[in-house]
Amino acid sequence: MAPSRPPAPSAATALLSLLEEPRAALRAHALRALHDVVDREWSAVASSVAAIEALYEDETFEAREDAALLASKVFYHLGELNDALHYALRAGDRFDVNEGSDYAQTLIATAIDEYVAKRQSLDMDVTLGDASKDGIDSKLVDVVERMFESCLSDGEHFQAIGIALESKRLDKLEEAITRSNTVAECLSYSMKVCASLVSVREFRQHVLRLLARMYSSLREPNFLSMCQCLMLLEDAHGIAEVLNKLVAGDEAEQLLAYQIAFALFENDIQPFLNRVHDAVGDAEGAAIVSGEHKNGVSAAETDESPLEKLRSILSGERPFALYLEFLYSHNHADLLLLKQVKTAVESRNSVCHSATVLANALTHAGTTCDKFLRENLDWLSRATNWARFSATAGVGVIHRGRTKDSRQLLSQLLPAPSPYTLGGALYAMGLIHTGQPGDALPFLLERARGNNNEVIQHGACLGLGLAAVGTGNAQVDGELFRILRTDSAVAGEAAGIGLGLLYAGSCTPRAKEIHQYCGKTSHGKIVRGCSLGMALTVYGREEGGDDLIESMIHDGDKIMRYGGCLALASAYAGTGNNNALRKLLHTAVSDVSDDVRRSAVMSLGFVLCSTPEQCPRVVALLAESYNPHVRYGAAMAVGIACAGTGLADAIALLDPMMNDQVDFVQQGALIAMAMVRIQQTEKQLAPFRKKVMGHIQETHETTMCKMGAIMALGILDAGGRNVTIGLRSRSGRPRMTSVLGMLVFTQYWYWYPLSYFLSLVFVPTAFIAVDRTLAMPHCSVTSHCKPSTFAYAAPVTEDDKKNSGEIVKAVLSTTAKAKAKADKKKAEAEGAEGMDVDGAAAVKTDEKTSKTTTEDAMDKDDKPEPTSEELTNPSRVTPAQEKAVRFDQSSRFVPIAAPAGTFKYPTRGFVVLRDTDPDEEIAYLDAQFKPVAPPVPADAADDDEPPPPEDFELDPEDEARGF
Repeated sequence: MAPSRPPAPSAATALLSLLEEPRAALRAHALRALHDVVDREWSAVASSVAAIEALYEDETFEAREDAALLASKVFYHLGELNDALHYALRAGDRFDVNEGSDYAQTLIATAIDEYVAKRQSLDMDVTLGDASKDGIDSKLVDVVERMFESCLSDGEHFQAIGIALESKRLDKLEEAITRSNTVAECLSYSMKVCASLVSVREFRQHVLRLLARMYSSLREPNFLSMCQCLMLLEDAHGIAEVLNKLVAGDEAEQLLAYQIAFALFENDIQPFLNRVHDAVGDAEGAAIVSGEHKNGVSAAETDESPLEKLRSILSGERPFALYLEFLYSHNHADLLLLKQVKTAVESRNSVCHSATVLANALTHAGTTCDKFLRENLDWLSRATNWARFSATAGVGVIHRGRTKDSRQLLSQLLPAPSPYTLGGALYAMGLIHTGQPGDALPFLLERARGNNNEVIQHGACLGLGLAAVGTGNAQVDGELFRILRTDSAVAGEAAGIGLGLLYAGSCTPRAKEIHQYCGKTSHGKIVRGCSLGMALTVYGREEGGDDLIESMIHDGDKIMRYGGCLALASAYAGTGNNNALRKLLHTAVSDVSDDVRRSAVMSLGFVLCSTPEQCPRVVALLAESYNPHVRYGAAMAVGIACAGTGLADAIALLDPMMNDQVDFVQQGALIAMAMVRIQQTEKQLAPFRKKVMGHIQETHETTMCKMGAIMALGILDAGGRNVTIGLRSRSGRPRMTSVLGMLVFTQYWYWYPLSYFLSLVFVPTAFIAVDRTLAMPHCSVTSHCKPSTFAYAAPVTEDDKKNSGEIVKAVLSTTAKAKAKADKKKAEAEGAEGMDVDGAAAVKTDEKTSKTTTEDAMDKDDKPEPTSEELTNPSRVTPAQEKAVRFDQSSRFVPIAAPAGTFKYPTRGFVVLRDTDPDEEIAYLDAQFKPVAPPVPADAADDDEPPPPEDFELDPEDEARGF
């Protein structure tokens, strides 16, 4: 048998042998040839990688770049990406960034990642300087620069923008935008990416300043987007200059100024709005025409000048009036449903009694409808002490926004003999005046100074904080600090919260003084209130609040560490900041206190509220923790982050938690589920509503679970079924008052009266259109979906109420068979036809009913449900419905901010309309809201004192009478 031949040497082996040749031309030829086979025979080439590296190190060798590229490919196949990138950078132009191979794409991604990491580690002054002097390897910079140029040449401008923002290259960002054929689209994309990708606040401000400049330099400046950039920069004077210019122009520019002002109001940055309001009119206020404008429309025609209208929007006066009218006229709260809850709740159970009062307040939030309270005054009077305080505060939730007549509204409550009623009324006044101090501050200050009762001071401090939120008012500051230093546990807790609201978002040095005072007091309630207050002061400050956060989160007192977690939530709300998430997750699994761990997990929801889809994934494992406090925190985190979204992942995570073995976890899951499902379609809500009512009507249900179910019911039907939980504005930015309200609401765990702060989170889901007079004209939009899809829930009927409490008598199967047999014999005896042998009873229907039913069925078949409906101004438009709603092309009124040639935006929120037929007479909507006095509580009705005058002044005899 002939011996077998040895295998022929591979092409790579033959070429590798040439690398030892003395002639440089042969070695160069071998390197170039090896490039063609290295992807297939890299294992063979790898055995000679040392020789290839040696060729690159030989500076006299002309083909050393080929050697570097070959070495790079070998290391790539070996999985050594760092070495592969090292040699690719030294291959110069031989490394083609436009090559579509996996090798090139992987190394380009690695190069960009390394470049981004190096750029982000630089100081800000170096980052913003000359990019060629940042100390980074010039070869790495060259590859990235070539990648930029490749993206721009191929029209991949969005990719270039993303790389520029990640690497902090403002020059490349501007170049990517200006070289685009769709500059406006690239600017809009840059705005979105900047909000979600740029985590460093200082650099984000530089990006926004660049975008604002580019918006203003467009051929047709986009003032709406430009002002959004300036708002994020907190540049009040910059926005005031734009608004002054627009409001002094023609009618179209004035309408645009109004739309910008409404957009600023909807973003809800209260201190910033106050500064814009004060600045508008300063520079060019004298130029605002009080007679004729360029278009010939006189200010006398509408009684107000354009400047006055603009200021009424910025102050919140006009938007709140429009909200009030909408919520009043579209109130679909179901009083019979509340009565069912009231009947199912034992009056002796004070917890469920208070929860029912809260549910009523939330259900009627902003609607001014207090019919349920009027009809149940005896039942309401069973609330005593702090329960009475809370019930009285609920009046402020119901009548929120009625700032002009708040004193008259509460006149029958304020001079009450009970300090709990008076304290609750002062708290209610703060809820009514949140963000709109008006004349409430002097009155609340007077009441706080004139009483030493800690209950009254508690209500006054909360009222002062709410009315003066974010203003830093010196008088309010002095009074709250005075009350704090009295070292009264009840009053001091509210003073700490009030100071936090007063200095919200300011990162004030006062926070350190509050921190120092906490080390001196022995009252845990004061420490808790102050720690929450300090958390509120760093709202939105991100890295600016890190010093205070670090001192709190590493404090030896667990209450202070609890507040430190809330401070992280407040400072980084809506940012998705990785460092904040890392700290919270570490605390959630390492702290020895259940309270701190619960707070840390719950705070994750605030940080992730702008990216709700991430939250269920982040807390999924925590939701299965053995610790019920961690599970409760996970449920609330999902509810906070995913509020109003109806997110499937959130619902799937919360669903099993509603049947948790621990009652307070069930409570948190029910509340969170209601937050997630608010304003979803009734088809989606029906099973959850049934489950909630089942918990409420179950006699043996635990008090905590029943309380959560009642609160959930109030959240689902909040604002007469016309509001949603709005932690973020339509632009994606967190809403200040909403975040603060949610932060304080979560403290109901310790102090139930704080649950009424949830009303600050509600935002009407309304389409409200106004014209140049800021009044609502008769107009409409079309919803291109079936009316039943987004219809209000059907009201509960008396039959539903009876059936819900009806006791069904059990019937044994043998009894049913015996009855069926007897019925059959009786029918046969009477000559009737046989009945069903399984015991089903025949239904007797008279001729008239049968005829009517048949006709109704025919009508239903003949008239199928329409596929669209007309929504008149104003109307409820839920977030899910908005995409199906648009203006008709033949509409007389069109949005001033609509993109050219489109009629699709906006159809929710405040929409300023342009009249395309100004010569035709305009019909306006008549106001339906009529102010009504509040219900008189039982203790005030039985009082022998005469009714007080409308105007209340501090009377020395008040204290003697116990007011």
